[in-house]
Amino acid sequence: MDPLWILVAFGMGFLAQQLRLPPLVGFLAAGFALHALGAEGGSLLQELADLGVTLLLFTIGLKLRLRSLLAVEVWGTASAHMLFSVLLVVGFLLLLGLAGLATFSTLDWRSAAVVGFALSFSSTVFAIKILEERAELKSRHGQTAIGILIIQDIFAVVFLTLATDKTPTLWAIALLALPLVRPLLSRLLERCGHGEIQVLYGLVVAVCASALFELVGMKGDLGALIIGVLLSGHSKSTELARSLLSFKDLLLLGFFLSIGINALPSWTDLAIALMLVVVLLPIKTLMFHALLAGLRLRAHTAFLSAMSLAYYSEFGLIVAAVGVSAGWIGPQWLMIMALSLAISFVFAAILNANAHTLYANADHYLRRYQTRALRTADQPA
Repeated sequence: MDPLWILVAFGMGFLAQQLRLPPLVGFLAAGFALHALGAEGGSLLQELADLGVTLLLFTIGLKLRLRSLLAVEVWGTASAHMLFSVLLVVGFLLLLGLAGLATFSTLDWRSAAVVGFALSFSSTVFAIKILEERAELKSRHGQTAIGILIIQDIFAVVFLTLATDKTPTLWAIALLALPLVRPLLSRLLERCGHGEIQVLYGLVVAVCASALFELVGMKGDLGALIIGVLLSGHSKSTELARSLLSFKDLLLLGFFLSIGINALPSWTDLAIALMLVVVLLPIKTLMFHALLAGLRLRAHTAFLSAMSLAYYSEFGLIVAAVGVSAGWIGPQWLMIMALSLAISFVFAAILNANAHTLYANADHYLRRYQTRALRTADQPA
């Protein structure tokens, strides 16, 4: 019945898009609706979910540009924000647990840290779509936001790699020779042209790299990331990543649909998710602005960059799913995380549609926190 469930997901995703929300929100809602009707997911949904995550890692690797990530406002902001976010969420959740609230009383510091780590991410997919709609991908704040997102994604990949219980075989040493095949991969990419063969090439390379790493006892998603990094210096890597973007989003349908179809949220789950958005998300956004402004960016750049990061991430769901598999957090938290993600997208869509108007109204106040010595790359024209 999986093809029928995908048809339902299409309808809900289409409806979400008409409401100017990410289709992923519709996919999640479709999963909840199907679960309420007694539907169950099959192997096709799981295969789509796994392939979507593999392509997500591969496209992240394709976008890695070491020079752009070395800017202190990028790696410094991403690192400090992640640390402060995790500490904030851990303290907040443990405090609620001490207050005697049932859902939080079962959390220890490690469980709270996993939830905090998952909530520290912002969605790369959503950010790119917002910046593309406003034609601001190449702007200073757009490039800063994308750089921060890539650093966050790297942290997530490290976590996913360390969280696996797999033990590499001796053959894993042979993976050190992968850079030797880079000229061949680059040549093949060059010969693929610009059409469907290029998309199929990306899919085949990502899947083969994942299978190769799984074969030697390592996390397959790490293989997809590394092969993407090997191709990141190619002149057509950006074009390939853009070609795979919609394809990857479509495959992530399986991931979001499988989350929703496996359980129906309770009113308690919805209340907690709403609280995580209303209480923590504004603090998360203010921290981004404070860090960027403190690292000598203009108030305008810091504000718009922060607004481009003011939501949770599908990568946080992947982290939460790993935490559930490892037994660090309960399955209920995966549902809460999914609801938090969907609600944050709704708020972010509204805020980012009015981002420039909001800045114009707050310009006089925000400039008070702008440093006198601005970074050379962010001097006003």
